[in-house]
Amino acid sequence: MNSLLTPRFDIARDEIESVVGVFYERIRNHPGLGPVFDAHVTDWPAHEAKVADFWANTILHEKSYEGSPMSAHIKAGNVKPGMFSVWLELFDSVLEEELTESQAAAWSILAHRIGRSLRAGVVERDTFDGGIPKLL
Repeated sequence: MNSLLTPRFDIARDEIESVVGVFYERIRNHPGLGPVFDAHVTDWPAHEAKVADFWANTILHEKSYEGSPMSAHIKAGNVKPGMFSVWLELFDSVLEEELTESQAAAWSILAHRIGRSLRAGVVERDTFDGGIPKLL
């Protein structure tokens, strides 16, 4: 962790890793989201480690994550705007079960902000000129 930057909220790296592990266990069993992830993730431990690095970078200001979540979601090709609300609902339920109320609330706010950004990137990619959505 960069000693010059204060974490966004009080949480330890192992708590982040635990949340990510529980979340992806639920994702793998989710009827709508599971197949979307299964189409791309061939090494779940590596994927979970990368996502934990993303969150540690975002929350704790670690420099362990390299990548672009936006380009990964666009490149996947099967991520649709409506999936983000389901993803966030599932993520929020894990946060509420695994963390203190204040930790869950702080992480949820951050996740929803990132989710809005990712959803906007997917929606903008799937529009015609003038912002008219492509529905099919």
